Amino acid sequence: MLDPSLAVVLLSGGMDSMVCTALAREAGHRVIALTVDYNQRHRCELEAAGRVAAALNVSEHIVLPLNLRGFGGSALTSDTAVPKDGVAPGIPVTYVPARNTIFLSLALGLAEARGAKRIYVGVNALDYSGYPDCRPAFVEAFAATANLATRAGVEGDPFLFETPLLHMTKADIAREAHRLGIDAGMSWTCYDPTPDGLHCGECDACRLRHKGFVEAGLPDPTRYAVEPAQP
Repeated sequence: MLDPSLAVVLLSGGMDSMVCTALAREAGHRVIALTVDYNQRHRCELEAAGRVAAALNVSEHIVLPLNLRGFGGSALTSDTAVPKDGVAPGIPVTYVPARNTIFLSLALGLAEARGAKRIYVGVNALDYSGYPDCRPAFVEAFAATANLATRAGVEGDPFLFETPLLHMTKADIAREAHRLGIDAGMSWTCYDPTPDGLHCGECDACRLRHKGFVEAGLPDPTRYAVEPAQP
């Protein structure tokens, strides 16, 4: 039987995944944090994931190498320029092909191997960049597939997929970090860090992050090279 007190959480090192991990801990779960090192250009987030895992006292933190630069197809896994002109409609070039499908499949395999009942993922369908794998329909479809494709699922012990941030704005998420008493400054968001380790302040991710703190009425602890404009 799967252990309902044990959860696998996808921890990228970003603010959303940080809050998601903290919420899993607040719910009383023992957490196995899974970070995928997919050779992304914003590799600062891997260091951030380590900081978050330590601060939140997870039971285990696994950093799994998976070089998606071999596939390319995204500004995050190639030398394609990261857009700096605001959040545009449509799916941006920073979308990594099938990333959340791949990551959730890895989390599912880990959960079944370790006997974890719950899988947490910090996807958000409100203040985001238009990625198709952040929508409720995707999560629902993946959960159904997961419980058709696993031994636990077909034997009547289905996995539960937890998406506590799904309908939150970035302001809501910033407020949650504040309520939980966690330092949002230890997380990493920027897609295109400066050589001296600052958030660029101009990419979609930086703009949405800063917008969240402004709308929440909270100080933004992030160190930016350029003060972000509104998305």
